[in-house]
Amino acid sequence: MNGRGWRIAAASAIGTSHIKQGTVCQDSHACRILEDGMGRGVAVLVVSDGAGSALRADEGSDLTCRSIVEAVEVFLANGGQVADISLDTARSWVEMVQAAITFRAGESGTAPRDYACTLLAAVIAEDTAAFLQIGDGAMVVADEAGEWTWVHWPQRGDYANTTYFVTEEGATDQLAFDLIARRIDEVALFTDGIEALVLHYATKTVHAPFFDKMFVPVRTLEAEGIDPGLSVGLQRYMATPVVCERTDDDKTLVLATRHLPIPAIEIAPQ
Repeated sequence: MNGRGWRIAAASAIGTSHIKQGTVCQDSHACRILEDGMGRGVAVLVVSDGAGSALRADEGSDLTCRSIVEAVEVFLANGGQVADISLDTARSWVEMVQAAITFRAGESGTAPRDYACTLLAAVIAEDTAAFLQIGDGAMVVADEAGEWTWVHWPQRGDYANTTYFVTEEGATDQLAFDLIARRIDEVALFTDGIEALVLHYATKTVHAPFFDKMFVPVRTLEAEGIDPGLSVGLQRYMATPVVCERTDDDKTLVLATRHLPIPAIEIAPQ
């Protein structure tokens, strides 16, 4: 099943509620294939949902995604290995994000809270993966049996319909971190805009048929990296009535695989 590099479809789509309010899409994502000191590929996948109440949420989510990619790039350039990533390492990356936001706020005469947003990131090497999350949304991976499982359940705040943001003073304390010491060949990251479509809240399980279907075209990609055409198609799908009837929020979805395509099973006619 293995043998190809990471192929990715990634998109953010504005929610119908934002269109009605005349606001921009406040979700962002960033995906890069980097190399560690041994020349081995490392996938860095990040998504972020800007807080609807924050004046510059779109800037905050974009800056957060780019800052995490840059932090991982520096970590790898300095000889770091994914297996060496710890909770303290992840917290230092969050602090780098906060510093970047504070600097941007200082330049523009705004406050860091104006850039409030969530953070979900996956850093995946050959046989080890690190995951970090602040806020809602989730990341799901396929296990050895091909079953979909979530890494961290969406975080909820102390009050209804609230969550945590990377800009909060205690963000590093809310950081969920996990280092998985096994090969991961398929992963999806998404913001809370599509949670209701892909997670079963009552049983705290993943709606596997969604991902089984969505990953089929991604597996057929030949070129490593983000596929522009498939990403545009993904964005269009998230803007369709079948999706928007179930959620009016901004939506971001990243689908990444290094599986070979699964061959179709031919069934002999009866």
